[in-house]
Amino acid sequence: MAAVIRKLVVLLDETRREMGRDLPRPIRRAVACAVIENPFAGRYQEDLSDLIAQGEALGALLAERAIAALGIPGEQVESFGKAAIVGEAGELEHAAALLHPKMGAPVRAALGRGPALIPSAKKAGGPGTPIDVPLGHKDAAFVRSHFDAIEARVPDAPRAREILLCLALTDGGRPLPRIGGLTTAEVVGRDGLR
Repeated sequence: MAAVIRKLVVLLDETRREMGRDLPRPIRRAVACAVIENPFAGRYQEDLSDLIAQGEALGALLAERAIAALGIPGEQVESFGKAAIVGEAGELEHAAALLHPKMGAPVRAALGRGPALIPSAKKAGGPGTPIDVPLGHKDAAFVRSHFDAIEARVPDAPRAREILLCLALTDGGRPLPRIGGLTTAEVVGRDGLR
């Protein structure tokens, strides 16, 4: 069963200055969101494979939208994160079904790699509920400069029988990072950690 999409929303955040300093280059962060019908709203469903399959298809769609918003090839994306808000007639496991089993593979394919775990968050809420989408480096989880988050919110979603699904991609880490740790130049990217 294909996802029934009510709305797609893309947010682009571009930081040029921080603490009165011009950045060496602007840092762009994009969040692509899909508001979908929850096929299991209002009832318990043991088999969530329909949502798992929808997560895979939506991962590809949201990656395409976020990459386009950044205006770079997928291979130049540096960090990623995902999140979902389930409306009140659903349950957290519905969000988990979208986010975890299969959403990552098409995102990684669009980026050309990405062995690190994709940070995620999920919660229940009504229209306008915000969620912080956690971010981490796509190739190496230990790159501290990319530990971050970006807020996503769609004013009229999720409604009770909907789920808001978000994918965030960036072309850099935090502005002016200086707490040490593995740098992007030191990333090997074999195990998703270093």
